[in-house]
Order: sequence, then structure tokens, then C-alpha cells
Amino acid sequence: MAGLVGPFRTLDLWGRTPLSRAASNGHEGVVRILLEQNDINLDIADTAYGLTPLSFAAKNGNKGVVSLLLERNDINPGTADKFGRTPLLVAAKEGHKGVVRVLAGRSNANLNTVDLWGQTPLSLAALNGHEGVVRILVEQNDVNPDKADT
Repeated sequence: MAGLVGPFRTLDLWGRTPLSRAASNGHEGVVRILLEQNDINLDIADTAYGLTPLSFAAKNGNKGVVSLLLERNDINPGTADKFGRTPLLVAAKEGHKGVVRVLAGRSNANLNTVDLWGQTPLSLAALNGHEGVVRILVEQNDVNPDKADT
């Protein structure tokens, strides 16, 4: 398949790519097609908040898309947005258990990563009352339940 040209590589007003839009809306089939492109950049962040396609998928609870994106070796699951929030932080804040389980289960997951306010995935899940996410995180060996925010 030839590489995408023209409007498929164009960023919209907010700096979002077609992959970002498809990931955000959970369109797994479209994401699969776009991932077939050899020269696609998986870590292009939007200009509004600095969210990558993985961050958008995590924020909206699109576990299937998150899993698809993480199959690629050229994606950085630790890329933070303008507020210092990684896909794991965003998913924990929103209470998406399936996405948190996928991201926390990765060998390179930083479970104690902090945003600009020093909030961890555990503190954001607890703050928002996401019992299932809290349970998933405290079951991980590397989570520090005593880490205070700033």
C-alpha cells in the first residue's frame, strides 16, 4: 500500500492527525489501516493539550485501540501532555480500568509517574473515586501508595 499523501498527513486546526482522531473515537479498523503505513509517526501530539493518539485513546477508554497502538515498537507510552500526564495518568484519572490494566501491565510502565502537580495515577484514581482502578494499581508491586502530591 502506498504511503498516505495529501489530507491524510495534514494536521487539523488543533494539530490532530487522522490517527489521533480515529484513536480518540475508538475506530479500531481505521487505526489498523493507518498503522499499516510505514512512515506514520505515532507520537505526534496535538497543539492544544499535547495529547498523542495513545493519550486520546487512553483518555476515552478505548482499550482495543490502546492495545493496537502498543503492539508497535515505535510508540512511546510514557509521552506526557502539556500537564505532564502520560496515557496511564489520563486513564487512571478517567477511571478506565481496562486501559489502566493494559498500560500498567507493560514492563516499562512507570506506575509512579507524576503530572505537573505531583499527582500519580493512584492519587488521581483515588481523588476521583475510581475503586476498580485503585485496586488494579495497588496490586502492582511498584506502586508507592504513600507518594504525596505537591
